[in-house]
Amino acid sequence: MDMETVAPKDVPEGAHLIDVREQNEWDAGHAPGAQHLPASSLLENLEQLPEDDDELYIVCRTGGRSFQVTQWLNANGFEAINVDGGMDQWFESGLPIEADGEAEAYIL
Repeated sequence: MDMETVAPKDVPEGAHLIDVREQNEWDAGHAPGAQHLPASSLLENLEQLPEDDDELYIVCRTGGRSFQVTQWLNANGFEAINVDGGMDQWFESGLPIEADGEAEAYIL
């Protein structure tokens, strides 16, 4: 089964962007408007995914975890798209990033 992937710069404005990184990675910097749902707790938190039929754009740090999550979601009835290169590529592309807590900026 082929899986759709997009570059960070090609994620549509207003898309459902799901960040599957762990809390410390999220705190260091994430895409504005993204939803945080760590891959490690995805199965216990599926009800937090949007209930509409819109596509879900899945991002992690470099693209590995998001690839696996995207595969699983697609196999289980969701329409998911992997964000290729993850937040590292997002940052390198100059796209906006916001940080939570004490973090000042995204750390590669």
